[in-house]
Amino acid sequence: MADVVCIGILVADVVGKPVHEYPGRGKLVLVDQMELHSGGCAANTGVALAKIGVHTAIIGKVGDDGFGDFMIGVLERHGIDARGVVRDPEVTTSGTMVMVHPDGERSFIHYIGANARLTEHDVDFSLLKGARILHIAGSFLMPAFDGEPTAQVLRRAREMGITTTLDTAWDSKGQWMSILGACLPYVDYALPSIEEARMVTGKHHPADVAKVLMDHGVKTVGLKMGEDGCYIRSADAEVRIPKFDVNAVDALGAGDCFVAGFLTGLINGWDLEKTGRLANAVGASCVMALGATTGVKGLEETLAFMESKS
Repeated sequence: MADVVCIGILVADVVGKPVHEYPGRGKLVLVDQMELHSGGCAANTGVALAKIGVHTAIIGKVGDDGFGDFMIGVLERHGIDARGVVRDPEVTTSGTMVMVHPDGERSFIHYIGANARLTEHDVDFSLLKGARILHIAGSFLMPAFDGEPTAQVLRRAREMGITTTLDTAWDSKGQWMSILGACLPYVDYALPSIEEARMVTGKHHPADVAKVLMDHGVKTVGLKMGEDGCYIRSADAEVRIPKFDVNAVDALGAGDCFVAGFLTGLINGWDLEKTGRLANAVGASCVMALGATTGVKGLEETLAFMESKS
């Protein structure tokens, strides 16, 4: 039985590092490293949770292909319940070519693939029985699931007594609140990046961003703010937590790992400040290694890292 069930995107990431320049047409450039990693918000958050020690299940969709085999294999090797991952023979698994620049920033070439065909009818609610948290991972990248279908799944989870959380991705179509608005009344914790949250709300300052989301029904907002750490706001608390200073080599997956840390804090019943510090610590561990979840450690090691930085 899983404590956290993640519903969202599953992506096979081909990561190359460092990319100093793009090749001209018909040309080739070399990189020092190229690896295949599991990616996508649901996989990243789920694997990070499993590495921390939280029992996790994932619901999503992949193709009946090599990348799909790889994704399910990775999840199962981490002890994740992957029974909710649907194989669709009519489409191939989502993939991303990730180009990591020398400073750790990334550029992407993305194929949405099977994630585009995930619907609310693919959600096996029997997997949610006994779960404490349902996390939506990657809103705006699941066109058949985003908006009202997501809202209905969140509503049903709430009726089952499950805490609901949601993270966003970048909305390349620019629909933002028109898509997300239906979901927000059923979200207990919204955990977007500050850049995405600004686009959703039309506000800039974190406090104003949080207020708009809460006015739409979200109970608690946790904003991932990169170099500025994180900002957390509820009806009776406001917390700003600085980032941990580490040697960043790859920012891939940092936001998803932040979410995994945050959900772990919720599972343990911690207050928002300790939860936010753990979230920042898991995100910091992520960026110290190549790949979306490679650097994530177990809970005790992560807590020791936090102590060493206090």
